[in-house]
Amino acid sequence: MTTAPVYLSGYRIMWILVMFDLPTDTKPQRKAATDFRNFLLDEGFERSQFSVYARFVNGKEAFQTRVNRIERHLPDKGDIQILNFTDRQYRDIVHFSDQGRRAARKNPEQLALF
Repeated sequence: MTTAPVYLSGYRIMWILVMFDLPTDTKPQRKAATDFRNFLLDEGFERSQFSVYARFVNGKEAFQTRVNRIERHLPDKGDIQILNFTDRQYRDIVHFSDQGRRAARKNPEQLALF
């Protein structure tokens, strides 16, 4: 059985960026922060920085589904911000590391899933 490849546009694929500042003064707060980070990893996010996680999704509906899932797993305290942008915009992120500019990400022109 063969299936036709599905082509995804760089304007349809979206990235979710979750940024958070969670309190870690007490043991229950540290556990809540760890649980939230582990939840994001289980949801397929990858860590960009210590409190910044990213994941791509296919369209605005999938973005809203992820936001709803995150909302159901929010810790009791802390600040969490969720951003979304297209794959094309994600490609244009300027990244500095060790006081130097890192090369821009090179995304493929066309993605195909089989």
